[in-house]
Amino acid sequence: MEFIPYSCQNITRADIEAVNKVLVSEFLTQGPTIAAFESAFAEAHETAHAVAVSNATAGLHLALLALDVGPQSRVWTCPNSFVASANAARYCGAQVDFVDIDPSSRNMSIGQLQQKLELAKNSRQLPDVLIPVDFSGLSADLREMRVLGDQYGFKIVEDASHAAGASYLGKRTGSRFADITVFSFHAVKIITTAEGGMVLSNDGALAQRVRQLRSHGITRVAAEMKQTSEGPWYYEQVSLGFNYRMTDLQAALGLSQLARLEELLAQRCALVDRYSSSLAGLPLLLPGQMDDRQSSWHLYVIEIDGARTGITRRDVFAHLRRASIGVNVHYIPIHTQPYYRNLGFDWGDFPASERYYRRAISIPLFPAMTRAQQDRVVAELKRALHA
Repeated sequence: MEFIPYSCQNITRADIEAVNKVLVSEFLTQGPTIAAFESAFAEAHETAHAVAVSNATAGLHLALLALDVGPQSRVWTCPNSFVASANAARYCGAQVDFVDIDPSSRNMSIGQLQQKLELAKNSRQLPDVLIPVDFSGLSADLREMRVLGDQYGFKIVEDASHAAGASYLGKRTGSRFADITVFSFHAVKIITTAEGGMVLSNDGALAQRVRQLRSHGITRVAAEMKQTSEGPWYYEQVSLGFNYRMTDLQAALGLSQLARLEELLAQRCALVDRYSSSLAGLPLLLPGQMDDRQSSWHLYVIEIDGARTGITRRDVFAHLRRASIGVNVHYIPIHTQPYYRNLGFDWGDFPASERYYRRAISIPLFPAMTRAQQDRVVAELKRALHA
């Protein structure tokens, strides 16, 4: 029986030729293809500056460092995310806290954020940085968060790892509201560089800080140096940075994939429309859609509606896996992980995220998915639900 993964990369002959062209070029890394990818991605997302990095986790880490996050800082994010959203703050030594989700969007709840900010103001524990997560490719409520950020004095790092090509209020995700936005190009993302990420900002100083930190804190820019340059070979390490660079091989793949972004998004949207129609009426909660934003549909997550069926998530998950359908669960709430429980968090702290997790299953969605494959997923899901 054919195995249907929950997601997979989409590589074309043009992608392979783009990588091969770099393989026989002068530069495999630290060459011109990286700059070309950065420029094209910034243009596609209507943003002034883009910095390519080794992965999105590195991008989040650098974004926080660029905003001077350190051991005395407080960073808030969302429990419904991969652990990297919070871990990046811990790499900086910052205190981490969470804001629960809105059940319909599965993104950070504005109402919960407002309440938490008011309490934090009274106790003088306001965050320095907020990391909202664009879960499954649906933009968070960045406009309202920007207003709150200006009111309470925090910066915004948008974790748009799922959201390449998504749009919000008529503009591409990452184009406004957030101080810094970070994207992922992991193999199963909207476009891929195998591993890799991109940091976007409209603030040139922040982008340059990220660019410097991604390469050991080294600069060749005369204005950033402490001494007069001794010649074209001269460089200075002006801060403690990291090796978070992307290679030209990765950038070539990303640049080729970026050329097909609209096509890939259209294929995902068509599959989502078929799912939403085929699964209507089943005891499921389907992903919400909003008029003021367009998801990039990195994931299609259903929730088993316990009010309408006695069949559990575990039952459905097991049935689909036995049928060679590679379903998955995104995500186990970050605050319930042993590391974060050791920091004082526990089950019960963020009930909406926990309730979502206990019901969620990510079912297959990827551009090359055929109608026959999708029909098989739907049929097996109906069998699992005895529908």
